[in-house]
Amino acid sequence: MANENYTVKNVDSFIITGFDNLQNQKLFGALILIAYMLILLGNSINLCIILTGRHLHKPMYILIGNLAVVDIMYSSTCSTTMISVLLAEIKTVSYYSCMSRMFFFHLGDITECMALTLMAIDRLVAIRLPLRYHSIVTNSRTFLLIFLTWLIGFTALGFVTSVADNLPYCQPLIRYVFCGYPSLVRAACVDAEPYFIPSTILSVWILCGQFPFIMCTYAVLAYSVTKLSNNANRKQMISTCSSHLIVLLIFYTPKLVSALLTRIGVVLALTERNALSVIGTVIPPLVNPTVYCTRTKEIRKILLGVFFHKKIAPNH
Repeated sequence: MANENYTVKNVDSFIITGFDNLQNQKLFGALILIAYMLILLGNSINLCIILTGRHLHKPMYILIGNLAVVDIMYSSTCSTTMISVLLAEIKTVSYYSCMSRMFFFHLGDITECMALTLMAIDRLVAIRLPLRYHSIVTNSRTFLLIFLTWLIGFTALGFVTSVADNLPYCQPLIRYVFCGYPSLVRAACVDAEPYFIPSTILSVWILCGQFPFIMCTYAVLAYSVTKLSNNANRKQMISTCSSHLIVLLIFYTPKLVSALLTRIGVVLALTERNALSVIGTVIPPLVNPTVYCTRTKEIRKILLGVFFHKKIAPNH
C-alpha cells in the first residue's frame, strides 16, 4: 500500500545520491575506473587463453571461463554507474536502464555463487574419485550445469525484477551507489519490509545454503589431500584448491561481514553499507583473474610463454 506521506507518480529516471557526502569524488572515481579496466583486462586475458588453448578445453578451465564471464557482467553493471556518477557527474539513470542494471547485477551475484559451487564440486570429484573423474565430469555435463545455473539465475531475477517494476515510485532518489533491488524498494512509496522477502530468501540461500556447502566441500578436500601419498600430486592439489579458496573468501567476506553485523544488532550507517557494496562488487572480479593467472599452472605457463616468447608445449 502506498505511503500516505507521498504522492504516487510514475518516474522515468532515478538519481543516484550515494556519493553525495563523499570527499574527493574524482579521485575515488578514477580508482574505480582503473579497477574496472583491470577487471576487463584480466578476465578477458583468461577467456582468450582458455578459448584459444585447445588443451585447456577441460571442465576446470571451462568453469574458470564461466567465472570470468560472470565477473565481467557483475562488475560492469555497477562499476559503469559509479564511474558515470563520480567522473562524468551524471547522476541520473533512466528507469529501464536502472531496472536492467539491477537485473544483471543480481544475476551476476547469484551465478557467481553457483559458479564457485560448481568449481568446488569439480575439485571434490577430481580428488575423491581421480580414476573416474574424466567419465563423471565431462565437457558436455559441465556446459549443462553452467546452463542450469544461468537458467536458475534468470528465473529468480525475472521474478525479483517484476516485483521491482510493479512498485509505485513516489521519489526518484536512490541513496545507494548503484541500482540494486534494496535501493529500489527503499525508493518506492510502500512499506518496504514485505518486499524484502524475495531478496532475503536469495541471501539466506547464498549465505546459509551455498556457502556452508562449499566450506564442507573444501573441508573434505583438505582431509583428502592429506591422505595423498604422492608429494607432487599433493602440492598440485593444494595449489589448485587454495586458489579456489582465496576466490571464495574474497567473494563471501563482505556478505558475511554485513550479515553478521546485522545479526548481532549493529546498525550500519548508509556510508558503511555503500562501502561494503563497493568492496563486494569491485574487489572479487579484480582479484579472481589474478589468482587464476598466477596460481593455475597451465594458464601461468602460457602467460610466461607470451611474455618471454617461448613456445609452451601442452601437457598431455
